[in-house]
Parts: sequence; C-alpha cells; structure tokens
Amino acid sequence: MGLMAPNLSKSEFAEAAMLGFSLSQAAVIDPKQVVNRHRMQLRTRFLKGGALAVADFELLELIICRAIPHRDVRDLCKLLLQQFGSFNGVITASDINLRKIRGVGQSVINELKVVQAAAHKMAQMQVLGKDVLTTWDQLIAYCRSRMAHLAQEEFRALFLDSKNVLIADECLQSGIVNHVPVYPRQIAKRALELDASAVILVHNHPSGDPEPSPADITVTLEVIDALATLSITVHDHVIIGATGDISFKARGLI
Repeated sequence: MGLMAPNLSKSEFAEAAMLGFSLSQAAVIDPKQVVNRHRMQLRTRFLKGGALAVADFELLELIICRAIPHRDVRDLCKLLLQQFGSFNGVITASDINLRKIRGVGQSVINELKVVQAAAHKMAQMQVLGKDVLTTWDQLIAYCRSRMAHLAQEEFRALFLDSKNVLIADECLQSGIVNHVPVYPRQIAKRALELDASAVILVHNHPSGDPEPSPADITVTLEVIDALATLSITVHDHVIIGATGDISFKARGLI
C-alpha cells in the first residue's frame, strides 16, 4: 500500500482498483473520480437490468446524486432507508422529517418529491377514464402510492360518474397521527358540485394497521345515509395501511 495517495482511504483505494483503475492510477486519483466511475457503472447496470438489478439504496443513490453530484451519498441513502423503513417510505416522507436527516437539504428533497409525483401520476393514469370497479387492483395501487406511508391521517373521496369512471380524487380532510374529522355534509356538497353518481371513500392509518375502528364504521354509515338522500351510492370505504388494506364492502361492513 505504499502507493496509496494521502487523500484516499484503504476502502477507497480498494474500490478504485475494483472499478478498473490501475494501481498507479489509484495511488494518485482524486476521490471524486472514484465516485464518478462508480456512479457511471451503477447507471449502466440500472439501464441494462432495470430496478431489479440494483439494491434500494443504489436506486436512491441514482436519484439523490442529481442533487449532490460530486459526493459519495451511499451512506446517506442507507441512513434514509434505515430511518424511513423502505424506498417508498423515503420517497413519501414529509419535508420536515427529511430535513431532520443530516446531509438532506432542499435540493435532495426536490429530487425525491419529483419521483413521488411521477409515481403518483403513473398510478393515476392507470385508473383515469376507466370503470374503477373493473380495475380495482389498479385503484388500490393508486391509493397505496398516495397514502400508505403518510405520517398523518388523510381522508379522500373518489367521485365517480354514472359509468363509475373517476371524475375527481380529492383530499377532504387531513388530521393528526390517528384522527381526522370527517363531515358527511362536505362530501355530499362536493358530490353535487361534481355531479357525481357514486363515491369511494379512502383513508389511511399511519400506524400501518388498516383494521377499521368503531369510529371508522360509524362515520362511514353516516356518510352513506347522507348521500343516500341524494341518490348517490357509496361503493366502498377502503382503509390503507403500510401492512395492507381493508375494504368495508369485502368485510361485509356496508
């Protein structure tokens, strides 16, 4: 190791050799060149094999390196996964929680939120303009992409036309970690404004457990009663959690 440059650690020197640099090159190389070569090979592997060819922290690296182009961000990516539990957890984490992680600035947050928005848009396009009752799996995937990893409870209504085609997906209320106020009149008013014929209710449980509470059941029945007077059908109420989802209709609760 007598050739090792003072600005390279032993691990960096070894990585430089593994990346194809000769020993003489590795002895004098700028650490940034090692990072750039690693990143180039990672991109090549990703383009050839897709997401299955890279680990989650490497996929995060491909995103975050756009915000931090000249620094090794692998440790940061691993820390983010450890903190938020999964790739989806990182992408959907709130700005406030992301800023608590050392090394995460606004540029990193911007890149993560662009990916989150793209994922939401792709999932949304799978259900727009279609009968959502015949594309139920895509609908659930769309709801999960929006809500499964939210830190706060959120109540959404999916408004449908007479052919059960999605007219609008709107967040009507958001609340604290384990409670969100729901007002049946608000849902009824918005359904009339949109000329909706049916509604699917969706909310998330930040705890991860989608099991409905007695309050969830009560408010669902109240919404059904309020909309029934307007001849508007409530097809289902779906609770989304990190561990799964539950349909009130499938459970026989409505």
